[in-house]
Amino acid sequence: MVKKEKKEQDCGSAGKWLKLSFLCPAILVEAASDLLGVHSGSGVEQGLESEAGSWLSGYFHVEAGAEAVCQEQMEHLVGAVQTALAELFALFNQPLPEFRRELLADEDWATSWQQHFKTFTIAPGLVIKPSWEEYAPLPGEQVLEMDPGMAFGTGQHASTRGALYLVERSFRQHRPGQVLDVGTGTGILAMGAALWGAGEVLAIDNDPEAVRVAWENVAHNRLSDRITVAATPLAEVRGHYDLLLANIVHDVLVEMQPLLGRLAALSAQLVLAGILAGSQEENIIRCYGQAGFHLLERTYEEEWVALRFARYFVR
Repeated sequence: MVKKEKKEQDCGSAGKWLKLSFLCPAILVEAASDLLGVHSGSGVEQGLESEAGSWLSGYFHVEAGAEAVCQEQMEHLVGAVQTALAELFALFNQPLPEFRRELLADEDWATSWQQHFKTFTIAPGLVIKPSWEEYAPLPGEQVLEMDPGMAFGTGQHASTRGALYLVERSFRQHRPGQVLDVGTGTGILAMGAALWGAGEVLAIDNDPEAVRVAWENVAHNRLSDRITVAATPLAEVRGHYDLLLANIVHDVLVEMQPLLGRLAALSAQLVLAGILAGSQEENIIRCYGQAGFHLLERTYEEEWVALRFARYFVR
C-alpha cells in the first residue's frame, strides 16, 4: 500500500523527517487528520479539497542512524499509521488508500509552522495560543497553550469547534461536578471543561498514542489536578457523570449509547459530535432519545453537526 517515491538514505547525524501522504475521501478528512496528528506528534498538512477528497500529510521524526536502522524506524511508523487508519476507514466501508512517503532533511522544519499557527479564539471564553506568542487574556477568558507538535485537536476542525461550543453552553446552564470525555484525542474537550469549572474530569481513549498526547497536553497546561487521562475501556468506567462528551464517529456513538446511558447522572447533559448532518444526525437523535436523552440544541458547521442533550429522571 506504500509507494516509495525515491531511494531511501541514511538519517545522518541530525535525523530526518518522514513525510507520509495519502488522498483522503472528504467524509474522512477530519477524523483521519486527527488520527494522523496523534500518531505524528509533530504536524499534519491538509491540501486543497477536491471532489476526490484532500491530500493529507503527516510528518514523523526519524532518529539519526545507519540506513538499516532508519529503514526499520520508518517501517514501524508506516505500519502503525496504516493499522490505525485501516480501522477508521473500515468504519465507513472505505478502502485504505495508497500511501506515499518521502524522506526530508532535518532543517528545523517545525519552525515554519510558527508563521501559520497563531493565537485564536476556539469557543466563547476559550483561547488557544502557541508558546512563542504573548497573549493577555481579556476578562473572563481562559487560555490553553498548545504548539504544533501537540496541537492536533485544537479546534481547527468543525466537529471539535462545534463540540466545544456546546460544552461551553452546558456550563452556562449548570456547572457539572463530574465530567467524562470519551475518545479524548489530544484532550481538548476535557481541558476546556476543566477551565470552565468542572470539578473532576476523566478523559479516556483506546489509542495509547492519544492517551500519551492528551496526558502531555494536560500536564503542560497544569491541569493534572483536575483531569485524569487513562486508557480505561468505556465498559469498565464506573460512577455517574453530570456531563458526558464524545467527539467520535456516528457508528461508534450508536454502539456507546447503552454505556453512556448507564454512566449518566440523575440530571446529566450529553454533548456528541463527529456526526454528519442529515441521516446520521437524525439517527443519533432517535437512538439517544430511546435512552431518555432529550435534544436541547444543535450547531452546524460545514457538513458536521454537534448535538447537546439532557436527561432528567429518577433511578
